[in-house]
Amino acid sequence: MEYAWYYDLVLLYVVYSFLGWVAETVVSAARGRGFVDRGFAAGPFCYVYGFAAVIMAVGFDDLRGSLGYLFLGCVTVATVVEWFAAKILERLHHRTWWDYSGHRFNIDGYVCLPYSLLWGVLGCLSVLWGNDLLRALFHLMPVWLFRTLAWVLGILALLDQLGSAALLRRRSTPLEGLNRALERQARTLYDRIALRIERRIEGAYPHAVEKPAALEPGVSLADVVWLFTIGSLVGDLVETLFCRMTMGVWMSRSSLVWGPFSIVWGAALVMASVLLPRKRDGSERTSSELFVMGTFMGGAYEYICSALGELVFGVIFWDYSKIPFNLGGRINLLYCFFWGFAAVAWVKLCFPHVSRGIEFIRRHTGHWLTVLVGVFMVVNMAVSGLALIRSDARSEGEPPANALDVFLDDHFPDERMARIYPNAKKT
Repeated sequence: MEYAWYYDLVLLYVVYSFLGWVAETVVSAARGRGFVDRGFAAGPFCYVYGFAAVIMAVGFDDLRGSLGYLFLGCVTVATVVEWFAAKILERLHHRTWWDYSGHRFNIDGYVCLPYSLLWGVLGCLSVLWGNDLLRALFHLMPVWLFRTLAWVLGILALLDQLGSAALLRRRSTPLEGLNRALERQARTLYDRIALRIERRIEGAYPHAVEKPAALEPGVSLADVVWLFTIGSLVGDLVETLFCRMTMGVWMSRSSLVWGPFSIVWGAALVMASVLLPRKRDGSERTSSELFVMGTFMGGAYEYICSALGELVFGVIFWDYSKIPFNLGGRINLLYCFFWGFAAVAWVKLCFPHVSRGIEFIRRHTGHWLTVLVGVFMVVNMAVSGLALIRSDARSEGEPPANALDVFLDDHFPDERMARIYPNAKKT
């Protein structure tokens, strides 16, 4: 019996997170460190493994017939995920969780070639055999048990990560001092959980105690709202002009039903602004480093966005099959280079000026304009997602089932959706 894809992905996420925790714990014991409870959350999970495995399951299923491309894709995605995880954890908690600086071919000490190659092998195994085996086991369960288990485990995993992050965020004292203080006065459930997590981190990630991370200039939520909006608008305009110059036609390149906004560009701009400008030691990246990182990370990001759009909405939003050196029609080498050039141009030339512009707007308008823009973008994305899902259902001949479906059919008929997404093709 077929189940909804999101139940499968939730259970794959939890199972691979647990298997990652088991693997890291066993490896640590084999190296003579004894039992070390890995992961930064309270439960027996390393969620970076689950996240990477789900991305590979979503994005690389159509590469199963090409082992070379599959391996390279898994290496790239796993490297990007590990780099992002290390960078984000460091930015949030100001701690160095792991350090590969002693390994050859490392990037900022966050990732290194030997472990990336190992990730590639494990990713291939999961895509070729592991996912099918796990899904077959999932589908042996009755429907009610399968869905209940997915909901329960998914919620527990979310609470585990949010709760652990909140506890660690509130603790600003050094680990050893915190442990001694908690040992003297830990009487509440909150302090007991915090103590357990801190001790677990101290044992599993000694770098978190030995090497406090250097503080980097922060990016507030308001900055994220404006960067996302500006990136979405500029990205849409750039793609529109590019289509005009290369194909001689004006066409919509928007991701949303209201306004010229490309959320792929918006999210990319936010990530580039938060994660790319500086190295771990606080020094600025060179243009060549930005180009290489932008090329690989931008290509991986675009590939995953294409796969997610196809999975969630049943639509192919772009197809590069006719462009040389493409991978599944989702990305091509030329556009990957464009991502690299865009990373250099944004970080070196545009970001400082845009940051000052955002600060000027916020200083003269207060919070109300930021809130208004943020709410508009959230509602716009929600309505666009619903309209795309309903459009896909209409193409399957499904009649409206409720008032929301009727509203979407009336306001976003096929003709309007075709104008907004002229290149979208039904999978």
